[in-house]
Amino acid sequence: MIKILNTSNRNYLLNINKFLNYRRLKTRSNNFVVKKILNDVKKNKIKALIKYEKKYSKNSRIRVNSKEITQSIKKLSPKIKSSLDFAYKRIFNFHIKQKMKNVRYFDKYKNLLEYKIIPLNSVGIYVPSNLPSSLLMNAIPAKIAKVKRIVLANPRVDGKLNSAVMYVARKLGIKEIFSMGGAQAIASLSYIQNVDKIVGPGNKFVSQAKLSLFGEIGIESMIAGPSEICVVADRNTNINEISTSLIGQAEHDENSQCILLTKDKLLIKKVIKRINIILKKIPRKFIASKSLRKNGLIIYVNEDKKIPEIINLISPEHLEINVKKPNKYLKKIVNAGSICIGRYSAMAVTDYTAGTNHVLPTLGSAKFSSGLNVSEFYKKISQIRLSKKGIEVIGKQAINLAEYENLYGHAESIKSRMRR
Repeated sequence: MIKILNTSNRNYLLNINKFLNYRRLKTRSNNFVVKKILNDVKKNKIKALIKYEKKYSKNSRIRVNSKEITQSIKKLSPKIKSSLDFAYKRIFNFHIKQKMKNVRYFDKYKNLLEYKIIPLNSVGIYVPSNLPSSLLMNAIPAKIAKVKRIVLANPRVDGKLNSAVMYVARKLGIKEIFSMGGAQAIASLSYIQNVDKIVGPGNKFVSQAKLSLFGEIGIESMIAGPSEICVVADRNTNINEISTSLIGQAEHDENSQCILLTKDKLLIKKVIKRINIILKKIPRKFIASKSLRKNGLIIYVNEDKKIPEIINLISPEHLEINVKKPNKYLKKIVNAGSICIGRYSAMAVTDYTAGTNHVLPTLGSAKFSSGLNVSEFYKKISQIRLSKKGIEVIGKQAINLAEYENLYGHAESIKSRMRR
């Protein structure tokens, strides 16, 4: 079922790259269907949106009213409400510490330099059908940043609203709620609701739609695509902990990616056996099985020093270091969305109640980007106010550089402000 790769082979890095790139290129590939949907919604607005909702979701009720939300929330159990409230507090407490401040100072020439932090005017949040945790992760940082307008897109399941998502939306004061999913939801947020930025995880069609629209609107500074996990284990690691972590990500989506790194050959056989037992018991076994078959990989590592090297190459969304001495790897790992250290730090907890954000870079984008955070919901504007002395002193040096670059118009503009 799951592929096995041995790093004793001198071409092991090329083979890992080949494995990674097959999925990445397929997920990022230019999709004709997505482009067709985007163009149609751009041109025909709500008519096109309803057409695709009927086709893909059997849904024609787009706008959600307050009465429907209230009725939906009544069906939610007190236990789930309590857990969502608990998660809200932890996520809020972690993200409030990320709040940014303006920079403002005078230099020795009495020039004023500023860096103003300004909340985005409007944000669209895409939340897959039954994931209230994703709404918490996206909307709490936006609220902390004081985004003025938040629009929620959340598809119906079997014609019904998700009670937990509606509960979170009301708790967060989100009033613009639309029942729509897939690429058509992303198109609608851009062309009908006219938001400035779209955030939130989704399948490959959602990711492709967001990437296609980048430039017309903003998206996260990462690719929040199908889920990924990399687990590092040794002979001391509990087999059940490894197996459940891999299956926990595989059950998200058939395009999820699960990778295990270990120096213990005996562990590999035990993990495969345990995975097969667990798969028979879980409701989403067909999705998880397909994910592991398509995108699962176990890497036998014959040298300790290769482990950080391989992790940085993979640049996983989630990384679990479930070994006896995790610190020997930590300092060398620079590419990962989120790292869970030690046996008790189950990555699944970070999806809900740890407090850290679960909207993380996928498809290798952890090499250059971070998980969702409060700064995603700000713009930063620099401002200067130069003094008379300031333009004389720093202007002279700027003229030298402008003339060196043969930009004499620049130089003349600066000279026009200076005393003769």
